[in-house]
Amino acid sequence: MSYQEKRNIVNILSTLLISAAYFGYVVHTYADESMNSDQLLKFWATTLLVLIPVGIVAKIIIYIAFGIFNTIATREKIPVKDEMDKLIELKATRNAQCVFTFGFLLAMVTLALGMSVNMMFVVIICSGIASEISENMSQLYFYRKGI
Repeated sequence: MSYQEKRNIVNILSTLLISAAYFGYVVHTYADESMNSDQLLKFWATTLLVLIPVGIVAKIIIYIAFGIFNTIATREKIPVKDEMDKLIELKATRNAQCVFTFGFLLAMVTLALGMSVNMMFVVIICSGIASEISENMSQLYFYRKGI
């Protein structure tokens, strides 16, 4: 298995674990069904604004640890990105943007159908997670299949 494939698998697992741990903590600690709309919007804004730096810091730590452990285990240096890697990333990013756009539209549909603001934010967050996973799955597919 190539370095890029292993990196994408680690990225998928870390995305799932970080998201599950963070939202498990948030729901367990701050869940309150009796919030009014202003409190609810403030809650979701705070939740998302904290998730971004928490996710970035956690992923940086995971990438560093993965690079070190992979180098120790395989005795190979981290490969330099070439044109094929960049093309694969572009195609995977396109797929991820399509998934997120669909999720965003689905979130707007939930509001249009009269569902709660909670549902809209849950759909947006899930579509963000799904788009990141689809990007990594696309990269795995393109590395296996080729362009």
